[in-house]
Parts: sequence; C-alpha cells; structure tokens
Amino acid sequence: MLAKSEKAINFIAKYMSIWIVIGALLSYLNPTHIAPLTKYVSYCIMAVMLAMGLTVRAKDFKLVVLRPFDVLCGVIFRYAIMPFVAFTLTKLLHLPVEIAVGLILVGCMPSGVASNVMTYLAKGDVALSVTVSTVNTVLAPLLTPFIFIWLAGTMIHVDASAIILQIVEIVVVPVAIGACLRALASDAVDKVTPFVPLVSVLAIMIVTCSGIAATASKLATVALIAFVAVILHNSIGLTLGYWASRGVGMPHYKAKAITFEVGMENGGLAMSIAIAYLNPLTVLPAAIFNVIHNLTGPALAAYWRTKAEKEELAASERLDIATIPAVPPVHR
Repeated sequence: MLAKSEKAINFIAKYMSIWIVIGALLSYLNPTHIAPLTKYVSYCIMAVMLAMGLTVRAKDFKLVVLRPFDVLCGVIFRYAIMPFVAFTLTKLLHLPVEIAVGLILVGCMPSGVASNVMTYLAKGDVALSVTVSTVNTVLAPLLTPFIFIWLAGTMIHVDASAIILQIVEIVVVPVAIGACLRALASDAVDKVTPFVPLVSVLAIMIVTCSGIAATASKLATVALIAFVAVILHNSIGLTLGYWASRGVGMPHYKAKAITFEVGMENGGLAMSIAIAYLNPLTVLPAAIFNVIHNLTGPALAAYWRTKAEKEELAASERLDIATIPAVPPVHR
C-alpha cells in the first residue's frame, strides 16, 4: 500500500508543471471560487519551508567550512543578479509601478526547495544547492528587505520591519522547526518524508492558482508586459547564474546547482508579502513567476539530465571498448 502511495505521489510531483499550468488556466477562467484561497498563502509557504527544514541536516552546513568559495559565490550571485536584473527590466520596459515593484520583490526573494529538486533532476551538485538554499533562507530577513527598499523604496512605501517579521514567521521559523525535528526525531521524519513532495506540490498549487485568480481582473490589461518581464527575468537569471558560476571557475555540475539557486525564486513568499503589505497588483509578477519557473526549471533540468545520461553512456561504451582484450595474431 505504501509503495503504491509513493508511486502516486512521485507521479504527481513529476508532472507538477502540467498541474500548475492547468490550475493557472482554470484560476484565470474561474477566479471567483479560487481567489479567496489567498488567505492561506502564508500557511502554504510555511508548509513548504517546513518540508525544506525536514531535509536539512547538520552536514549540510559543513560545506560552508569545506567549500566556502562555492557557497559564498552562490549567495552573492543569488542576491546580486536577480534583484538588479529585475530593476533593469523595470527601466527598459517602462513597467507600471505596481508591476515594477512586484518584479523587484520577486528578484529579492531567497531560493526555495524547488531549486534543490531541479538540481537533483539535472544531476548537479545537490549538496551545494541545499547548502546555498539554506544559507540564503537564513540571510533573507536581513538581505531581502534591505535590497528591496534600496531598489523599490523610491517607487512605493515599504515597511521594512513588517517584511522582516513576515520572512521570519513564514520562512525562518518553519525551516528551523523542520531542522529540529530532523535532528531530534530522524526515524519519525523518515516515515513521513515520502509524503512531503505531495504537501509541497499542493501548497505551491494553492499559492500559484490563488495569485492568478486574485489578479485575474487586472491580468488582461497588463498580461503581455507582465509575462514578457517575468520571462526575461527568469531566463536572464538562469543564464547569468550559469555563466557567472563558470566564470569563477566552477565545473559544469556545480554551475548547474547555482543556476537554479539564482533563477528559481521563492515566488510564494513574494506573493505573501505583496498580499499583506503592498498594492494587490504587485502580486501579479510573483503569481506569473510561479508558473514560469516551474516550466523553465524542469525543462532545463530534463535537458541537462538527458545530456548527462548520454555522456555517461558514451563514456561507458568507450570504457568497454578499451577493456576488450586484443586478439593475438595467428602465426602460420
């Protein structure tokens, strides 16, 4: 029975992008019944962060000491690239203030658990991904409000203390609780771990769909420019994340991890902050981003995984050929 349940959960998680697209379309076409779910966004993000915490082990922080350069680069790239790409796009595209603020807010978010999953699927450096995600999350209460106020403070009033409190409540505390549960009751956590992906998928679905539904009435008027901005933001972030990593000397498998750390933001957290403290329309970039990065991330991971498997197969075939014993010559 448990095996069947795990198989069903893995199937749901594997095709998460499809469910999100379907859910987003249904939410746009029938927003009335789905928009009220926005009041549960904070709880959904807390559930995802708790799930992330359950995967955190003490050894994850060893990389901070063992590979400080890799981790430092991951953190710097995460908080340097996406906020400033977002700010630049707001100027180049002449975005409306609400959309501009929402895009910058997304760019200032820490990476989430989705980046770890994509790194695993892409056969990247999972340990590096988990460590960078964890460090980014711990630093978020300080760096996210500071960078956001710096870049968007002239466009809209920002309550920094409220944003810090929100991040601590729905991100840092759940991650800490999950990590404590992992440390104190590892066996019990292992029993529920197979069901964690289902909780994460459902939570992300609620966050994304409720955001689309809540902004459905405005979406038609700003949809094109908002989608263009978000797609450019995500694609440029993934590209710069990879090449910045390669530029500082990281091999391909490490660069894959940093790529997802840079290009995949915690859009749900951005939605939660926008709903609670900003203009309702600022939710839109985060809602769209939740759809877009759950398409580009799996697509890129699948491409890299397929390429890695082909390279492994080719290397294996070369090894097999090299180990075939030579046929001795026949003397007549």
